[in-house]
Amino acid sequence: MPFPLGKIVCVGRNYASHAAELNNPVPEEPLLFIKPATAAVDIRQPLHLPEGRGSCHFEGELALLIGKRLCGANTDEFPAAVAGLGLGLDLTLRTLQAQLKKAGHPWEKAKGFDHSCPLSPFVRLDSLPDWDALNYALWLNGELRQRGLTRQMLTPIPDLVAYISSHFTLEPGDVVLTGTPSGVGALHRGDRITMQLQENWLQVETRVA
Repeated sequence: MPFPLGKIVCVGRNYASHAAELNNPVPEEPLLFIKPATAAVDIRQPLHLPEGRGSCHFEGELALLIGKRLCGANTDEFPAAVAGLGLGLDLTLRTLQAQLKKAGHPWEKAKGFDHSCPLSPFVRLDSLPDWDALNYALWLNGELRQRGLTRQMLTPIPDLVAYISSHFTLEPGDVVLTGTPSGVGALHRGDRITMQLQENWLQVETRVA
C-alpha cells in the first residue's frame, strides 16, 4: 500500500455466536478497541506467541484497508474509502483478558501486544462487493474452525465503519478488523492455520513457531 500502516480498529462481539461461546452479553452498539501498528505482522510468516502469559487464542476476521480519510462519515461515504479487503488474526491472551475484565481494567495488554495482529495482503477493489455477501473461513490443522458470513454480523460493515469514524477519524493506512465468528480457540506450537476470503480472492497459510 502506498502509505504507512496506521492504527488497527477492532470490533468485539460483532457475531452473536462468538459472544455466546465466551458467555459474553451481546453489546447494544459496536464494542471498539484499538491495536497499535506495532501489533501488525505479515501473516505468511511464522507466528511467535508470547511466552509465560497464558493461553493465546486465534480469532479470524475480515480486514478492511482504509484508503481515504473518514471523519463522522455516513454509509454513503464509506465505500470510496475502502482501498482493499484482506484477512487478519486478532490474537488474544485469553487468560490475561479474563483477569483484566474481572478487575474492570482495559484489555490492551491482552490484545495489543507485539505481533498480535497478523495481516494478509489486501485485495484491491476494482468494483464494490455486496457487503452482506462476503464470506471467509479459517482452518486449524486442516479442520474447519471458523466460517464468517458478513450478513450475520450484528452491525453491517457500512454502518460499522460509519460508526467507527464518528469516534475515531480513520486515516489512509488504518485497518478495521470487523469481528470474529464462533470457533475461536487456543494455539500451540506447530499449529497450522489456513485462511480464505471468498473462494478465489485470497488464501494464506501460516504456522505457530
